[in-house]
Amino acid sequence: MATKTFKIGEYAKGGVITAEATKGTVTIIQKEWDYSKGSSKSSDQSNAKELDRVTVSTDMNGSEWKLDLFLSNITSSYYTGQILDWVKTKTTFTGNKF
Repeated sequence: MATKTFKIGEYAKGGVITAEATKGTVTIIQKEWDYSKGSSKSSDQSNAKELDRVTVSTDMNGSEWKLDLFLSNITSSYYTGQILDWVKTKTTFTGNKF
């Protein structure tokens, strides 16, 4: 499983978004910045409090659209694109797009 944590700060609700991708599923987790670990981008945010998450199957119809919609509600279009671009390097969406 590939995992990447995006420490976006004020450009995302909660400030931290973690993406987990496998061959068959993608999970996006919205987290609240854990200031007890520090406020810099180099701080460890792996145990930050989870606020929300979405998991999709890569063969599900509209799965890429569902991730895009979820991300658009919690961060800017720029970071939505950055996260989805990273996800697409780790897995392939085989379902129909809407």
